Amino acid sequence: MPNIKTLTPEAGRIDAAGLRAYDADRLARCAVDRAEPWWRRTACVEALTGRVPQARLGALLACVRDTGDTGTVRKALLGVLSDRAELLPWLRHEDRRREEAYGMAEAVLQARGALGDLTAAAELATLAFSHWWTRRAVGEAGLDALVERYGAQALLDELAGGRPEDRATAVRLRDRAGGDVIDALADPDPAVAHLAQSLLTCPDRIRAYLAGAPTPDAALWAAYALHRLTGDAARTRAVYEALGRPRVEVEGLDEEVRRAIVHEYGHECEKQSDPRWRLEALCTEPPQPQDEERQLADEERRLALATAALTAAGLMPRPPLSCGEAHRQGGGTYHVIGYGEGGRSEVFISTLGPFACNHEDDPAARAALEGAGFRWIDGATGAVRVTGLGVYYFGAREPLDVSTLLFYWQD
Repeated sequence: MPNIKTLTPEAGRIDAAGLRAYDADRLARCAVDRAEPWWRRTACVEALTGRVPQARLGALLACVRDTGDTGTVRKALLGVLSDRAELLPWLRHEDRRREEAYGMAEAVLQARGALGDLTAAAELATLAFSHWWTRRAVGEAGLDALVERYGAQALLDELAGGRPEDRATAVRLRDRAGGDVIDALADPDPAVAHLAQSLLTCPDRIRAYLAGAPTPDAALWAAYALHRLTGDAARTRAVYEALGRPRVEVEGLDEEVRRAIVHEYGHECEKQSDPRWRLEALCTEPPQPQDEERQLADEERRLALATAALTAAGLMPRPPLSCGEAHRQGGGTYHVIGYGEGGRSEVFISTLGPFACNHEDDPAARAALEGAGFRWIDGATGAVRVTGLGVYYFGAREPLDVSTLLFYWQD
């Protein structure tokens, strides 16, 4: 006959169906037993959904409140016990803001939403506005629970502060109720306008709006949404031209570098990015062929040219490595060529065009590569920050400088 240990022999090997059919009292005892591994305890908690034994409720609540216990188990318990009103004072306590377990702060907010705590609305709206989909899901679930209990208007009354996340919540709720959200394309916050355009589904409605868009940005967002739905590049370019080819001007950013950056990052930039970057990416010619095979051929040609130039300069280059190979993980937009005695010096060759640099600004490597037709990105050029263009980089999504964008690596 199976028992808890045979149903959970090791992490990743959980018989969830078997646990759901197992005795709830024994599951609850395992869930609060610190001698058991966290993954077994968590599996037992999840198997208690909808059948928490009353006799073990006190021990389970105590486990949730025990900040010294494993966060994963406590988070799972919060989900299972989200109907227990006696938890609400503890959930609201200011100490919950200092919870250190990963994801616990979000789980606390979701539980407050499930328990009908309208005072959590603002923080849930902030979560729902997050770049991280896991946080967005938690925020939206908490807000949805509040709407289900009190109605949309009560929630919106609580979110009357005028923050972008409040307006984004209003847009989402209006759309879910079948309302028209196209007016939010004129929202002054790009992330709110981006959300609104992502919800639009009727090309004819967008075309009608575009004809009388109240602001240039609203027209750009409408054109972007229309392109998303129809793929009509000619129409998108026509709008772009009619608006005067608007773009974000960046002091110190020349056209060659700009074009490389626009077509690498403009299409998939972060939601808070200025819409001008998106339209520029759609409506201007890329600096190199979009065919993947031809791009790889161009990269190989540049690497061979760089290696030959360094060899001719007597710098003893090593075979090129992708930045992912050089870092032993991840990937990005450049290759590394070690050179000199022992290959201790390195030069970086961008995949986005004929751009090269190194940390030392080595004059010998610079002269060799410039002589071969490469553009050397020196400190001043590399330090130019490309404003209005949000790019993900090690957890952040802020505008980056030219050097980071041309020579980008992410693990």
